[in-house]
Amino acid sequence: MVNNEQWEAVPRGRFPRPEQVQGNAMKPAYKLDRIDVNILAVLQRNGRITNVELAEEVNLSPSPCLMRVKKLQQAGYILGYSAQIDLARLGSTMTVFTEFTLKNHRQIDFARFQEALEKIDACVECHLVSGGYDYLVKFVTGGIDDYQSIVEGLIDRGVGIDKYFSFVVLKTPFSRQHIDLIRLFGDPD
Repeated sequence: MVNNEQWEAVPRGRFPRPEQVQGNAMKPAYKLDRIDVNILAVLQRNGRITNVELAEEVNLSPSPCLMRVKKLQQAGYILGYSAQIDLARLGSTMTVFTEFTLKNHRQIDFARFQEALEKIDACVECHLVSGGYDYLVKFVTGGIDDYQSIVEGLIDRGVGIDKYFSFVVLKTPFSRQHIDLIRLFGDPD
């Protein structure tokens, strides 16, 4: 029987991806079953749930449940645990979605642009997309001056931007923090 103290021994925070673990690069993928998907769905909704509560929720005893969680972490399915912060309570922010089109479309151009964005803390999402532009990027900044400084810095660094269009978010009616894993992946058995 695993008690809550043993659950607390499960490391919190980010876990290394399997390829980042020395000697683990060739490890075969861990095959998920229905119980694993259920565990992931519950942890996605509540990362602070105790192992005993999680085990009850997915109809396992605590020890096998903890073993599965550890396997999911080691296999890279669980990247980490974090708190969801209410930014509005901290102060004023501005969210901007930006469409970027690059001058050239070689692999090195994409890599240089992505590398530059990864260094900007205000850049919280970056998507390479199909259609009329190359990237859709989400920035969360302290305001318009902060955002404009970031974009001007990108242009000044010469990372290959041809043009960009900015869309300031006026209101976010809702934002989901979790994805319906059961609906998407069903019963993988």
